[in-house]
Amino acid sequence: MEEIGVRELRNQVAAVLRRAAAGERIVITADGVPLAQLGPLEADHKGVTLLDLAAAGLLEPPVRRDRPMPPEPIDAPVDVRLDRVLDELRGR
Repeated sequence: MEEIGVRELRNQVAAVLRRAAAGERIVITADGVPLAQLGPLEADHKGVTLLDLAAAGLLEPPVRRDRPMPPEPIDAPVDVRLDRVLDELRGR
């Protein structure tokens, strides 16, 4: 991994970014102290689910089993005002 100073980066930013995009990792330094690292973008992880993470050992799945089941859907009539349907459901 190559180190490059801030001044050199400023003077050659396009070339350094092309190298990073090509897969090279470059450490940016100021006064010899590493500050940052440039490199290629990582793969997109949008398709990872909680089950995938649990299978990889990166998290533990929830263990609570005391949560209530979701309610059954109600077939609401379409020709009745919503406030009247809610009143009936609420027992008014």
